[in-house]
This record gives sequence, structure tokens and C-alpha cells, in this order.
Amino acid sequence: MKTPVLVVGGGPVGLGVAGDLGMRDVHCTLIEKTDGVVGQPKMDTVHARIMEFCRRWGIVPWVEAAGFNRDYSQDYAWVTALHNGYELGREPSPPCAKAPPLPQSPQHRERCPQTFFDPVMQRFARQFHQVTLHYHTELVTFEERPDRVLARVRNTQTGDEHVIEADYLVAADGSASSVREQLGIGMSGHNLLTNTTNVIFHSTELEKLITIPQAYRYIFIGPEEGTWATIVCIDGRDNWRFSFVGDRNRLELGEPELREFIERAVGCKFKFEINSVLRWTRRELVADRYGTDRVFLVGDSAHQLSPTGGFGMTTGLQEAVDIGWKLAAVVKGWGGASLLKSYEAERQPVAARNVREAHNNLLRMLTPRRQKPLKLILEPGPRGDAARKAYGDAYTEMMKPEWHALGVTMGYRYDGSPIVVGDGTLAPIFNIDYVQSTLPGGRAPHVWLDEAKTKSTLDLYGKGFVLVRLARDSSEAVPNVDALVAAAGERGVPLEVVDLVHAEARALYARQLVLVRPDGHVAWRSDEAPEDALALIDTVRGAGVMQ
Repeated sequence: MKTPVLVVGGGPVGLGVAGDLGMRDVHCTLIEKTDGVVGQPKMDTVHARIMEFCRRWGIVPWVEAAGFNRDYSQDYAWVTALHNGYELGREPSPPCAKAPPLPQSPQHRERCPQTFFDPVMQRFARQFHQVTLHYHTELVTFEERPDRVLARVRNTQTGDEHVIEADYLVAADGSASSVREQLGIGMSGHNLLTNTTNVIFHSTELEKLITIPQAYRYIFIGPEEGTWATIVCIDGRDNWRFSFVGDRNRLELGEPELREFIERAVGCKFKFEINSVLRWTRRELVADRYGTDRVFLVGDSAHQLSPTGGFGMTTGLQEAVDIGWKLAAVVKGWGGASLLKSYEAERQPVAARNVREAHNNLLRMLTPRRQKPLKLILEPGPRGDAARKAYGDAYTEMMKPEWHALGVTMGYRYDGSPIVVGDGTLAPIFNIDYVQSTLPGGRAPHVWLDEAKTKSTLDLYGKGFVLVRLARDSSEAVPNVDALVAAAGERGVPLEVVDLVHAEARALYARQLVLVRPDGHVAWRSDEAPEDALALIDTVRGAGVMQ
């Protein structure tokens, strides 16, 4: 059996790689050792940047209709208990159904837990005849040769084995990646932050018992131990996830103890059914290398981070899109010899930053543990009210970098990449806020192109390279780009020239010529055509460095 690309792992990131390749008319095979059904959702947030990918892939309606109640509150609240406790603070956020698009994006964050999101991504991948999905199929071992990868796989139901010959292998096989282990790639960081226990439970009674305003995520603060648990309504109806945050000690909590913890968080006994329990270790790790010449790590195989901020799948799908267009370029013959090497150069620093940001969010969430006992927050009356307000206001302000992180999820950049041509402008680093620009290496900006706000500049990008040529009005002269078009044609690089006579876009894009890559990032910009068009094309396709 032969395939240009073999993807190992059928979670959202592996499916993202497969679907993106299928969209680019590249054949690939994905293997997943399980049946693909998710019992414990490991993610629930689809950040705006990932929704932009979904818009490119044409699956935004699928995500919105996947199963989460989009009228459910998206507030975050810090509380002592749900039934008979106090609310200390709150970060309000509109329900997904009522949230407007962001000023910087045609999309906004969606709530779509993995139990809903994985089937959407399976459907996305399956729609392409170029994509073959094999479930109940595990990787046994592989051999990387100079011109191919030979992978021995096993059907987990029958035990039958066979060899798949691939040009490239993408490892999306999770934190315990056998591919990473066979490659001998280590990981740097901290291997233990907390030992946490998640419980998925069902209750039609709980919503009626909550006496504080509805929220999506409740963070529980105890007067002695500080932050100790969270509860999330994972479908916006009657399925819930309780997380006992824990510490570095490993506790084997049984169902009786977990039931007591859940009842403590709620503040009373109530009827609920435990569906599953997951014990997991919170880590912050980044792979020392992102692969070899023909094998590449994506998702949890390349990085592991605290879920505080919801950066895990976001980081992984950003990697899927980055490696996807580059593999397509090489398979189709126009990608240069160094194009795939740019994957590590671009993505490893982003993962390292996201790991740090997630860890900082965790430290903020656990700050009450390092403070003195907070006994006053449970005291009724004026003194307690004052203590609760003081604590809640401080905690609310402290936690904003986790709830508002566009600078992390959308403002990531590929400065220093060998396939990005900088212009000497210093790029700012964003965290909470994000200001759009066409600084090379960053995401190309969003501007609405019609009064009805249905078409965005982002809708121009996603397949091949796009050269945007901008003018304020019809009287402004624009550079001649015939040489650049000819150079792209000579190298076989897909390039479309889009002329925009649009005052707002012209002002935001800051240059008359902006070259946007297939992943939507700016590769080069200028007010003049390049002196050496062939050198520019060779640089952005990974076949040389522009002087």
C-alpha cells in the first residue's frame, strides 16, 4: 500500500492534517488505533483563529450545529459553591449564538467540546476522495529511508499486519507518541505540574439547584486550599465535567471521594450519574526537535501544556495547517528543498510561547493557594461582603490574560523564518490585545469587503499564494507585477493576483503589494515590485534565501 502522506493519529489535529491535504488535492492515509469515538473531551474551546480555518474549510455551519447549546451562557465565574455559596467574581461573555464577530476577524470563539468536534473533523476529512481513514489500526514500527518511510501497521481487531509505504509521515499520536519515542526526540520543560482528575457526569437536576447566575465555567475557591476544582457544562444542557485540580501529589480518588467532592462544589446532595473518570498529569513540554527529513510531529506529540487558556488544540491545528500546505507543495513538486525544514523553525517557538502562557494562566488560577487562608469569604454580613468583593475584583482582573488572549491565539508570528522576507520593521508581541498588520510573518489582516459583511479578505486566502495589490481609489497607480507572476509560473508556484480598490484595506495593509502564503500568513510586502522576482519566489517556496 502506498500513499504520499501517512498521518498517525485520528484526533482533531490528525484529522486537520488529513482534511487540509485533501482540500489541497493531495492523497493521504490516516490511521487511528481506536474507533475514533471520544469518551472524555480533552478540549472544548474553538478559538477564533481556528474558526477562521473552519471558514476556509467550509465547515463553520457544522461546528455551530455540532451539538453544544449555543444559547448557553459563556460567562466564567469564581465561586465558593453553586447552591448555597457565594459568587466572588465573573467575566461576562455572550452566548455563542449572540456573539458578534471580532473586530479583527470574521469569526468569534465557539464552544464545541471534542465529543462534538471530532465528528465534525471526521466529516471534513471524509468529504475528500483523496483521504483514506483507517480506524482500529495502530502503528507498530516504521523505518525512515532517504526517499520514503515504511510503516508497519496492525489491525487491532484482527491482528493482521501490513506495510504502508509513504513519502512522508505526520505523527499526531498524542502525548505518549510512539513516533517521537522511536525517533529518540526528547522533550524539554516540566513533566509534572499537577495530577488532576476529571469526572464526566450527567444530571438533569443540577441546573435547577444553582442559585447564582448561569455560567459556562465555575472555578471553586476554598477558604483553606484556594482554587481546588472546576465544573463546566460540556453540552450546555445536562452533561457536566468536574475537575479536581489537585497538586503534584498523585491521589487515586475513588468514586465515593469524587462524589463527595462534586457535592461539596455544588453545596448539597443531588442526583447525578458518573459516566467516566480520567486521571491525567498536567505538563509543560516542547519537543526538542519537530521531526526529521520525512517524519514530522504535530499536536500533543510535539508539545504538552496546561489547558488553562485552551491553547492545546489551537496550537496543534496551527501546526496542521503549517505542515499541510508545505507537504502539498513538496508532493506537487513546487516546494523547495528547504520548505519542510521551515516547519520546525516556524512552529517550535510558537509552541514554546503558548506553553509558557498556559503555565502563567495556571499560576494565576492557583494564586489563592499561595495566599493566606480566605476564611472571611464565607462569613455572612458586611465584613464578608467586603472580603468577597475585594478578593473577587482582584481575581477577575488577574485572570483576564486567560479569558482574553487574542494576542496568543491569533497574533502568533513566524519572525526569523527562512521563507519569510522581512522588511526591517520590529514586530510587537501581543498577549491580551491583538492589532492587525501586514508585518511579514504574521497573519494577513481581516477587512470586510462588502457592506453586508459577508466577504472578508481572509476568504481570498487558503489555497495557493495570493498577491494582493491595493489602491485607495481608482486614481491611485499600482505597481506592475508581470515579472512576479512570470517567476511564479516558471517555478510552478500557484499564484493569484487580487486587485483591491478599497480604502480601508489599503490603509490597514500599509503596502500596495502584500504576498500571502497558502496558510494565510504574510510572506513579503512592499510598495514596489521586487528587483529580483525569481529570488523572491524561490525564497517563499523554500528553495533559496533572498538577499
